[in-house]
Amino acid sequence: MSERNPWAARTGLTAILIAVPELAEFTDRWRSVSYSPARPTMALSELIPPHVTVLVPWLAEPQPDKVRRLEEVLAPIQPFDLSFSTAGQFENGTTWLRPEPFDQIRALLQTVIDAFPECPPYGGEHPDPHPHLTISSSAQGGDQVLAEAEAALATEELPTIRLDDLTIWREGDDGIWQLTGSVPLGGIGLE
Repeated sequence: MSERNPWAARTGLTAILIAVPELAEFTDRWRSVSYSPARPTMALSELIPPHVTVLVPWLAEPQPDKVRRLEEVLAPIQPFDLSFSTAGQFENGTTWLRPEPFDQIRALLQTVIDAFPECPPYGGEHPDPHPHLTISSSAQGGDQVLAEAEAALATEELPTIRLDDLTIWREGDDGIWQLTGSVPLGGIGLE
C-alpha cells in the first residue's frame, strides 16, 4: 500500500476517526495478528484502537480555525447509536466490520470530507470511501478471517456504542497513533 500511496508511508499524519475501543476484545483476535502494509512490523492492535476512518490524511497541523470548522459541520449532527453486526471483505482481501446505521455513517463521512476539500480521503486513492472497521489487512487471512468473523458475529453480542464525538489522532514517528482531541456531535460545548 505504501508504494502506491506515498501519503501512507509518511509519519506524522493526522486523522479524524470514530474510535470504538469497546470492540477491542472482539476485534483483537484478528487485529493482533494482522499487519498494515505501510507498517509491517507492528500489529494493527498495537498501532491504533479499533475505529472507522472518517478522514485520513487530515491536516498536517490542525490549527484552531480548522478544528472550529470541524466543530461547526458536526454541530447539526445529533449523537446516535452505532453497531457492528456484519462482516465483509474488499477485493484486496481486507476484512472489515460494517458500521450501522451505514447510510448515516456514510453521510457523516461525506459531511466531513466536504468540509475539508484540501484533504482528499486516503490521499485521493478512495475519493468515495466505504465506511468500515478493519479487522484484518489485505495481507493476512482473507476468506478464513471473513468466515471466522461471520461465525463470531453469529454467536457473540457486540456492544452498541453511543457515537457522540469524532476523535482526532496523530501518528508518531514510531507509527503508533495517539489521541490528540475530540469534537462533539450536536454542538455540545459550542457557544
